[in-house]
Amino acid sequence: MKIFKMPDLGEGLQEAEIAAWHVAVGDHVVVDQPLLSVETAKAIVEVPVPYAGRVVKLFGEVGGVVKVGAPLVGFEEAGEQAEDTGTVVGETPKSKEVVEDRPSGVVARAEAGIKATPAVRALARKLNVDLAMVTPSGPDGLITAGDVERVARILKEVGPQEILRGVRRAMAQNMTLAHAEVAPATVMEDADLNNWKPGTDVTIRLLRALVQGCRAEPALNAWFDSQALGRHLVKDVHVGMAVDTPDGLFVPVMRNVDQRTPEDLRKGLDRLVADVKARKVPPEELRGNTITLSNFGTIIGRYAAPVVLPPTVAILGAGRIRDAVVPVNGQPAVHRVLPLSITFDHRAVTGGEAGRFLAAVIADLERPE
Repeated sequence: MKIFKMPDLGEGLQEAEIAAWHVAVGDHVVVDQPLLSVETAKAIVEVPVPYAGRVVKLFGEVGGVVKVGAPLVGFEEAGEQAEDTGTVVGETPKSKEVVEDRPSGVVARAEAGIKATPAVRALARKLNVDLAMVTPSGPDGLITAGDVERVARILKEVGPQEILRGVRRAMAQNMTLAHAEVAPATVMEDADLNNWKPGTDVTIRLLRALVQGCRAEPALNAWFDSQALGRHLVKDVHVGMAVDTPDGLFVPVMRNVDQRTPEDLRKGLDRLVADVKARKVPPEELRGNTITLSNFGTIIGRYAAPVVLPPTVAILGAGRIRDAVVPVNGQPAVHRVLPLSITFDHRAVTGGEAGRFLAAVIADLERPE
């Protein structure tokens, strides 16, 4: 039996969730026909059949999380003597290589930092309560039996735990990574849009302005290596566009934004958003951004400090456009203003660089065209 293992999914991804099998045990398959679909950090990827032959064993079930390099399928190639792999009936048991339904990369609070007597710890195990979730009420931060019982009652009221999967699982892992690594700081200011013509495309103007910011301060269009404490300044501007969906947050990438016309950018953005909503966005279009744009103001909000996800070092946030009273030649006037925020990794970017970046963005946005 020839074993096909979970292939390398790129971008450092170490696991994927099985979304659907397209073959069954006993099927005769040919090279490149659909084998299974897996859900990675942001997209559903179709894995093709690598060998012609007969499927004799499936090593995972739908919903199972499989590590890269773990067995996926056993094949009996043409002319090969089949091994006794057993008959698969009903659900296929998980192999030892399949990861438990627990988000990897999420670091639990250190046991050493939790104060509880052995009896209270035993009670927590009996009631299936994670002591890291318990707020202590005893002296010097000691967790009491009553504290554990209170959390157990709350958990019973709220119902069973929902394991995060797919996009939401990836978001939890990425946010844990960002919180552990990045030293975030944020600068905020408003752009006066009084010179804009009616019908101006806000998102395309934001992309153009972001490019101007990168030209003024290339330090924000970069990748940071936390191990080597070094940075890579990137010449081309590849913008990750935060897109909200019912399934979670996707960040498709607009390539070479600095070299494209407004018409081409709008066409490309519409296609990316449509692909995201249909869950058909190619994996390569979710990788390799050098800076990120979050236009959260289309929903609600004035200012924010969005999360910078390594290895990038900056994210530009745009809030909701509103009318505001501004001074014009010493007199009050009502203008449309766009609240902006630039959140940056202070390990790689100085406050001055971030300020000059935001100033360049605002200067471009305040131009008539």
